Amino acid sequence: MRFCTFERMLQEKIKQLAAQYKKDVISIRHHLHAHPELSYQEFETSSFIQAELTKYGIPFQIMGTTGVIGLIEGKNPKKRTIALRADIDALPIQEENTVPYKSTKPGIMHACGHDVHTSCVLGAARILHDLKEEWEGTVKLIFQPGEEKNPGGASILIKEGVLENPKPDAIFGMHVHPGLPVGKLSFRGGKVMASADELYFTIKGKGGHAAAPHLTVDPILIASHLIISLQQIISRNNNPIQPSVLSITAFNGGTATNIIPEEVKLMGTFRAMDESWRFKAHELIRRNAQSLVEAMGGKLDLHIDVGYPTVYNHEALNLQTRALSELYVGEEQVEETELRMGAEDFGYYSQKIPGCFFRLGVMNLEKGITSGVHTPTFNIDEKAIEIGMGLMAWLGSSAQPVS
Repeated sequence: MRFCTFERMLQEKIKQLAAQYKKDVISIRHHLHAHPELSYQEFETSSFIQAELTKYGIPFQIMGTTGVIGLIEGKNPKKRTIALRADIDALPIQEENTVPYKSTKPGIMHACGHDVHTSCVLGAARILHDLKEEWEGTVKLIFQPGEEKNPGGASILIKEGVLENPKPDAIFGMHVHPGLPVGKLSFRGGKVMASADELYFTIKGKGGHAAAPHLTVDPILIASHLIISLQQIISRNNNPIQPSVLSITAFNGGTATNIIPEEVKLMGTFRAMDESWRFKAHELIRRNAQSLVEAMGGKLDLHIDVGYPTVYNHEALNLQTRALSELYVGEEQVEETELRMGAEDFGYYSQKIPGCFFRLGVMNLEKGITSGVHTPTFNIDEKAIEIGMGLMAWLGSSAQPVS
């Protein structure tokens, strides 16, 4: 990628401001981390973000009750529009870290790094606003609720028009990566993360005495056969080179050793990298489960809660973003992201417009910062914040539309 003198000067100014604002943005992260809120309940978080944008002089509007959408216009604002997205919700986890900014909310924690994402985009917003006479186009800031829970805040904001007026030419999102050393970034073109659907089965039988199973229709036995049968849907119908997984994660039924219960409930998840196979599998799951349960004398209630689509990184945008990132942090600091069966509602955006979702390294072995996301001891090396906000500002000011 060509790197002219003007772009070099802009990058240097972004880096200088990222270093200058680092302490402020780390303080923002500490506040957010200490005051987490669950999905679709981010009222304090939303108010805090609004106050920060007001302080910077950035106009905004509210979407999805707690979502905050800001707009920064540079020179020639209609030339291009780039969206920067941050998720703002936390998880129902009791924090076990002993840090000054530990969660003050019992049973709620920013264990997935959304406090980091929000802080970095706020930092980037401040930088971009300060330098708005130095770059062309418009940057749309998307502070999105409810990433952790269906139907996903992204789907709600899209229905309310977040991708219109102005329509972004591209959207960027990042996620902390506890397996990647601080200072490093990782990218992947094409399919990056899986779709995620929730499965809920209720198997109804006929209860009775455990000593007389012939007088019952045993839902525990039926459910056991169903679990094994469901695994064969993946192994015998899906192309083995196309990643897909079905896991039953809960088996609930029964109250005593001598009673065959009336019903059993199963819960699980189905994930896929291919949208066509995803919905074909839904039909196979329904047909297979219904026929098996009925053949064994039971009745079935099945609900498939259709969740997030696959996250797809636009190939050309990913190449451009990776090149811009190599210019910002150095080629040796950029790696390839592994394919992941985890899910992210960023997929809703990337199914509509060109998107690039990348990873920000936060691990520090020497400091013992190694815990994974969604664990009660997750934390980050905060050197990542200066990199994250600077890079987001750099992408917002420099990324170009792709076809």
